[in-house]
Amino acid sequence: MRVSLQVALSDAHLDANQSSSQRQLAISLSANPAAEGRNAPLNLCLILDHSGSMKGRPLETVKQAAHRIVDSLSPDDRLSIVVFDHKAKVLVPNQMVGNPQSIKQQINRLQPSGGTAIDEGMRLAIEELAKGRKESISQAFLLTDGENEHGDNDRCLKLAELAAGYSITLNTLGFGSNWNQDVLEKIADAGGGTLSYIERPEAAVSEFSRLFNRIQSVGLTNAHLLINLADNVRLAELKPVAQVVPDTIELPVIQEAGQCTIRLGDLMMDGPRVVLANLYVGQLPEGIQPIASVQVRYDDPISGQENSLSERIPVEADIQRVFQAAPNPQVQQHLLALAKYRQTKIAETKLQQGDRVGAATMLQSAAKTALQMGDQGAATVLQENATRLQSGEDLSEADRKKTRIVSKTVLQDNPQ
Repeated sequence: MRVSLQVALSDAHLDANQSSSQRQLAISLSANPAAEGRNAPLNLCLILDHSGSMKGRPLETVKQAAHRIVDSLSPDDRLSIVVFDHKAKVLVPNQMVGNPQSIKQQINRLQPSGGTAIDEGMRLAIEELAKGRKESISQAFLLTDGENEHGDNDRCLKLAELAAGYSITLNTLGFGSNWNQDVLEKIADAGGGTLSYIERPEAAVSEFSRLFNRIQSVGLTNAHLLINLADNVRLAELKPVAQVVPDTIELPVIQEAGQCTIRLGDLMMDGPRVVLANLYVGQLPEGIQPIASVQVRYDDPISGQENSLSERIPVEADIQRVFQAAPNPQVQQHLLALAKYRQTKIAETKLQQGDRVGAATMLQSAAKTALQMGDQGAATVLQENATRLQSGEDLSEADRKKTRIVSKTVLQDNPQ
């Protein structure tokens, strides 16, 4: 399996008369399916909150969702289940899914009790996933409905980074309205996964299924984007790189010896990751000039090969003495997605500072940006919350969580 890699500048034309030009470089990456059509086996861990607040319908629907996952796994896939309240334990040790009925019986015995210790659940999950990590696609689903009251949030983030180092992807699911969106988002971002919001219990099954379909599409793991810049080209100093598809995430960059390295994690077969790099290009002579090149380093779990390198793709600009702008429409769409995310982040900060007017104004700006990019669902949520603030209402926890989710991805809350 190989990498599909495409690049495009926000405008490939540059003015030869300008001492410096700013451009955004969009890089699209996906996994090309293997010719023989087979996937590496999954190595999946469910990390489930069964604290007292999950009593009743919430826990029962989570059990149903877990049953659906068990039924969807192939016999050569591996599954482990870790559960936590104020402490954590391994409910189902890492094993091949040879007897799904026995696994479902273990799930059915789960009862609500105690508080919430997310970090202990994560620690045990990483230990279980490590047992089946070789030549597989290792993923975890972490579901909680509460704060990490019996744990340490900093430890959660360190564990997420540790998991990423082992090519284990952590996806987080917030259930209800009382979970800490900052913590779950940071865990998902650091763990290379996605943040999901289950607003109502009946949406649990469909959200688990959506995430499961996504991880079944993973073809390559531990992908790192390598960007080499020409001598007179540099990255922006503030927030230089962000992913905008499938989720919007600000990405950390390691710069060393003229090369920029960005960890991406998994590459999917059914859709790309799209990364935007913010570049400043110094004055160049007229004509077609190279300004950068991009390459991907990755692992292939099917073949067991690690640290493979894709072909190196050049990035060129047309330096014009008589400048004519030629904006790329697709890159402009990606820029709108990033603008929507950053405008919403500013709105959240203003709201935390008590600036309701400023927060409402930024939410309105984000709603207009969402409309420009055709994201009607996000535009509705953002405008409704701006209107609430303008009318003197407070935003509920559900409102705040929807705002966060629609800023970075598409809200999935329809039961199936």
